[in-house]
Amino acid sequence: MNWLLYISFACIFACLGSDIVAGQTPTGDSSGPSRVISAAVKIETIPAAADLDQKYRIGYDDKVEVQVFRHPELTQRVSVTSKGTINLFRLQEPLMAVCKTEQELADSIATAYQKDYLRNPDVHVQAVEQRSQSFSVIGSVEKPGSFFLNRKVRLIELLAFAGGPTKESGSRLFVARSGSTSNCKSDASADDDDRTLLDFRIDDVMKGKQDLVMQPGDVVSVGKKDVIYIYGNVNKQGQIPISEPITLTQALASAEGLKPATNKDNIRILRQKPGTLDREEFVYSLSDIDKRKVQDPYLEPNDIVAISEDRSKAILNSIGRSLTSGFSTIFYRIP
Repeated sequence: MNWLLYISFACIFACLGSDIVAGQTPTGDSSGPSRVISAAVKIETIPAAADLDQKYRIGYDDKVEVQVFRHPELTQRVSVTSKGTINLFRLQEPLMAVCKTEQELADSIATAYQKDYLRNPDVHVQAVEQRSQSFSVIGSVEKPGSFFLNRKVRLIELLAFAGGPTKESGSRLFVARSGSTSNCKSDASADDDDRTLLDFRIDDVMKGKQDLVMQPGDVVSVGKKDVIYIYGNVNKQGQIPISEPITLTQALASAEGLKPATNKDNIRILRQKPGTLDREEFVYSLSDIDKRKVQDPYLEPNDIVAISEDRSKAILNSIGRSLTSGFSTIFYRIP
């Protein structure tokens, strides 16, 4: 039995010895095994390409900290320049940093140092100030401004960061998107063709019916209350602020009703054509709407509702008022 134990211990020591030999460097440096083991861990944890895209990518105005193992004189914090590069000690040329992950930049720095200065440098990079991936909220919110985030964020979260819409906000918000998911397009002029304007109802966003995963550089604009304009033969002309969809008859009620002698069969709605200064005209009959022959139309922001006067009815009403006034004068003069 003893010889079996001896053989077992011999096998164990042989395995341990082979591991130690595999971990040693040609120079026999005592720090070699830890460095090689660290590299092995990095190889095992390299993410797939899809996961790599989700990692934070360094951008303009970011500040990164560079540490070189066993070379504290090379430890430094540097800002990414407007050209997307960083300047480091002992390197003659600046290194491109923008759009790289921390690990990718560390590998680039290690390669640059290894070329003329160090042997097998171990470099660590951390983005200590991540200011390139900004999201902005403007308009009718409690706390408009820019927010610098290094994680995925949704539209409703961004509205919460801005304090939510104010009482003066309208019913819609817009998201202006540059088309770049990471601010990493080298040709800034190309963004002009990729800009997108997304339209959302605030109420749907707040209730979770509509949502959007934000992208760096997105600008959220929350407009003030929408208005429609009513003029003509109504008791109260002018602007009517709206925060919810409103129909034609509701707008007329907000204008405190119609004056006498209104032409109810010629209610005109003037609506601006998108992207132009021209307006198109829609004509409705209140009689048809009351009889449900025609659906009560919803108005759009900046619509103009024109209420016409029926001339014949106006003349008859004028004559009637004159006669009534004359009779009262006659009765007043009778002794």
